[in-house]
Amino acid sequence: MTTSAEQSGETRDAVKVTAGMVASLVGALAAVYFVSQFLRNSIGVIAPDLERELGIGPESLGLLSSVFFFGFALIQIPLGVLIDRYGPKEVMLGSLLLASIGCVVFAMSETMTGLVLARVLMGLGCSSFFMGPLTIFARWFARNRFSTLVGVQLGLGSLGTLFATAPLAFGADTIGWRSSFVVVAVATLAIGLVAAIIVRNDPPGTQKPPAKPASLGSAVAGLKDVLAVPGVYRLLAMHFVSYSTFATVAGLWGGPYLADIYGHDLQQRGFYLFLLAAGQIAGLFIWGPLDRLFGGPKKPAIVGALMAIGMLLFLALSGPLPAWALGPALAVFGFSCAFTPLVTSHGRLLFPAELVGRGITFLNIGTMGGVFLQQFFTGFIVAAIAGDAASRPFAAYSSVFLCVAGALGLALVFYLRAPDGSLDAD
Repeated sequence: MTTSAEQSGETRDAVKVTAGMVASLVGALAAVYFVSQFLRNSIGVIAPDLERELGIGPESLGLLSSVFFFGFALIQIPLGVLIDRYGPKEVMLGSLLLASIGCVVFAMSETMTGLVLARVLMGLGCSSFFMGPLTIFARWFARNRFSTLVGVQLGLGSLGTLFATAPLAFGADTIGWRSSFVVVAVATLAIGLVAAIIVRNDPPGTQKPPAKPASLGSAVAGLKDVLAVPGVYRLLAMHFVSYSTFATVAGLWGGPYLADIYGHDLQQRGFYLFLLAAGQIAGLFIWGPLDRLFGGPKKPAIVGALMAIGMLLFLALSGPLPAWALGPALAVFGFSCAFTPLVTSHGRLLFPAELVGRGITFLNIGTMGGVFLQQFFTGFIVAAIAGDAASRPFAAYSSVFLCVAGALGLALVFYLRAPDGSLDAD
């Protein structure tokens, strides 16, 4: 794989970049992202247990899951400044410590307030686990490899989503969900140690030109340049709902849906959510490279969005599925939601080189803010339809699926007229 330093003709006589070095870098960054994917989706499978143990309703459940993304989005602009000033590796290491603290607080909390605080800490802690690797990839690799690397990053890191399904269900059933999060805290610190040893901000031999670190004020002021880029609002619309389509189902309502409609216990919920997550991970490896086949990310992203809308309508309108169809339907839905690397790559292509960092950060605020609003809002939808019913009716979950499909469809209408973007070999 060609690095960006090699593309620009830089030499590195002292250290040669090898395939093993690249694999270690990508693997370590994916392990960091694993933590984020696990924590953001960890409410879904244990949601019925949290409701029962803490006596909370769907509105509180929606808040508990969504505040992770609120904390994540809140810190994005300061995060860009911190990455520019201290380096992506250093910021990620500090974030890993904060995320592990959030896990411990979550495990020890006995009240809704404590759990919400813990989720905010987790979101703040995980806030650099995507932007940090993207920054490093931009420094190491040519831009026509970026979408593929994002797909690999998301695919490997999304194993964390898998672990938030059946493995978390097994842990919660065996040692309890509280002890399971203590184990996650220890594992997060271990991943931080590995990253500290392996990850480098720049390819070996790269000489960075001296630059004055940006301030928070200049970063905020610089957003006006991002907002002036043609098509940025159309792309923001897709960022706002593309990932939240998956996260609202897999990370929040999938577990309650399986419990209320199919009567599945903790282990069974874990199994079916595992299939959903496995479908998404398989899709990430397939959707990501399609931009090179189609000459850009927009066309395959449109296909993915249409597939996701179709699956949501199927789940909403078909009624409870027979046992043989439920697993495949969830897996196909997960696969269809995996077009997100294409949307991220489109953002990478939309901005000129001097705005790439600020532009991707701005769009990522939309991504995480979208999950926060959609999860929070759907909590009220479920509450309005189900009320205080011990077992919620299918109509409550059908309404969630229709709401998510409608939001994605509306965003797609805006996205259709976004600039295509092109992959120039550089």
